Amino acid sequence: MAKYIFITGGVVSSLGKGITAAAIGSLLTSRGLRIRIMKLDPYLNVDPGTMSPYQHGEVYVTDDGAETDLDLGHYERFTGAPTSKKSNVTAGRIYWDVLEKERRGDYLGGTVQMIPHISNEIKSRIRALDDKDVDIILCEIGGTVGDIEGSIFLEAIREIGLEEGRDNVAYIHLTYVPFIAAAGEVKTKPSQQSVAKLREIGIMADVLICRAEVPLSMEVRKKLSLFCNVPLSSVIEETDVKHSIYEVPLVLSDQGLDELLLVHFRIARPQADLTPWRKVINAIRNPKSSVTIGVVGKYQELQDAYKSIFEALDHGCIAHSAKLNLVKIASEDLERGDTSSIENVDGILVPGGFGGRGIEGKILAIQHAREKGIPFFGICMGLQCAVIEYARNVCCLQEANSTEIEQKAADPIVCLMEEQKDVTEMGATMRLGAWDCKLTPGTKVAKAYGKSEISERHRHRYEFNNAYRDVVTEHGLTIAGTTPDGGLVEIVEIAEHPWFVAVQFHPEFKSQPFNPHPLFAGFIGAAVNREKERSG
Repeated sequence: MAKYIFITGGVVSSLGKGITAAAIGSLLTSRGLRIRIMKLDPYLNVDPGTMSPYQHGEVYVTDDGAETDLDLGHYERFTGAPTSKKSNVTAGRIYWDVLEKERRGDYLGGTVQMIPHISNEIKSRIRALDDKDVDIILCEIGGTVGDIEGSIFLEAIREIGLEEGRDNVAYIHLTYVPFIAAAGEVKTKPSQQSVAKLREIGIMADVLICRAEVPLSMEVRKKLSLFCNVPLSSVIEETDVKHSIYEVPLVLSDQGLDELLLVHFRIARPQADLTPWRKVINAIRNPKSSVTIGVVGKYQELQDAYKSIFEALDHGCIAHSAKLNLVKIASEDLERGDTSSIENVDGILVPGGFGGRGIEGKILAIQHAREKGIPFFGICMGLQCAVIEYARNVCCLQEANSTEIEQKAADPIVCLMEEQKDVTEMGATMRLGAWDCKLTPGTKVAKAYGKSEISERHRHRYEFNNAYRDVVTEHGLTIAGTTPDGGLVEIVEIAEHPWFVAVQFHPEFKSQPFNPHPLFAGFIGAAVNREKERSG
C-alpha cells in the first residue's frame, strides 16, 4: 500500500508548489523510492487543452495523450517518473463525471452532494495511482487555502488522512513569509492564518515550507513552529535560488526534508545520491561559453507559455557547459519590419502554436536562418512554417500556405490530416500523445538520436501534405523522419546547413536537466560552434 504526501499552498499563489513538489519527488526517487505524482486543479475547466496560454501557460502533453497542467512538466523533468491521464484532474472533470453517473442512475436516485459524492470521486482519482509498484503518491493541490473552489479538495485529502492513518499520510504546507522592507521585518502572521485555515478543515500540517525573500532567523523559525504547531525541525526555508530552479532539491535536502518524510512514514532508505544534481548545478554555475538563442513566438509576454521549450534549451546548454542568453522575439514585430532582434543570434527556434497570428514573422525568421546559415530548430508549427518558407522561396511555389491560415490556398503544403487521401481514416482530430517515428539513416537527427526508431509526443491537427514530398525533396529538403508506415512526415532537415531541423512533435516534453533531449543538445551544439566562429 502506497503512502501519501499532500502539498498545499497558502497566502498567495505562484509560490512554486509545482517545483517544490517535483523537487521533493526527486529526493524520494534518489533514495530508491518508487513514486507517482499528480496535480489536482480546482478550476472548472474540464482540462487545460482549450485554455489560453496567457492565463494558463503551456499545455503539457503526456505519452497517453492527456492535455495537462504545466506542473506535470516539472514533475517529469525533476523525477523521471512517468505521468499520464491519471496525473492531472480538474474540478470540472470531477463534477462532469459525477453528474454523468447521476444521469445514468449510478446513485440509485439518491441525493447527490459535495460530501460524500464529490469528495469520494476525488479520493478515487488519487487512489487510482496506487499499485504494487508505487511506494509514495505525491499530490499537489492547486490554488491556495481559503479558495472557495478548492475547499472540497482539501476535504477529500483530510478524509484520506483519516482513512489511511496518519502514519501513512503527510501534509506539507507551502506558505509565504513576506519581508516588509519599510519595517525591516519578516512577518509570520500570514502563515499563521493560512495554517489556521487548514486546522479549521481538520488538516494538521506536518511540514511547513516557507517561501521567503530573505533567510529566516532562528527567532522567526521558532515563532512559526510555535504558532503553526509544527516541530522546529519541520520548518523548512525556501528562499529564491541564485542560479537555477534545479538547485531546489539540494536546498531541501540540506535541510533534511527527505529524512523527515522517511521518519514520518517509518521507511528506511540509504542516503540520497544527488551527484547528478550537483553536476547540473556545476555546469550552470561554471559555463565554458555562452550562446544567444532567439525564440520566435506570439506568446512572449508570458514566461510560462513556452516553459518546456525554455527548460529544454537550458538542458541543451548544460550538455555543452554553455550559458544561455535567451532572446524572446515577438513574431508580429518581425512582420512590422523590425528584424534587428534576429541579426545577432547564434540560433533561432520557432515553437508550436495554433492560429495565423504572427505566422509571416515566423516564416521571415526561418528564411533568415536558412539563408544566413544560422542554426534553426522548428517545433510543430515551426515545421509547418519551415516547409511553407521552403516551398515559397526555394521551390518557387509563391502561394504555398497552410489551410489553417488560408483555407483555399493554391498550394496547401500543410493541411488537415483528413485532406490527405492516404490517411483519410484518421479524420481531422488532433494527433495527441506518443507516436513512433522512423528516422532516415545518415541524417543529422539519426546521428543525434543514435538510433533508427524513436517515440515522441504530439499535439497538432495539421500535417505536411504528402502531395508535395517530391517537389521539396527534389529541391534539397530531406525527409528525415516519418511514421513507421511512411504515411506522415515527422522531421525535415537540410543536409548542407549547419543545423536546419524541424519536427512535427514536441521534443521539449522529454528533456531533463541530466538527460538533455538529443535534438536540443544538437541544436545548442551547432549554435555554440557558430558563436565560436563569430567571436573568432
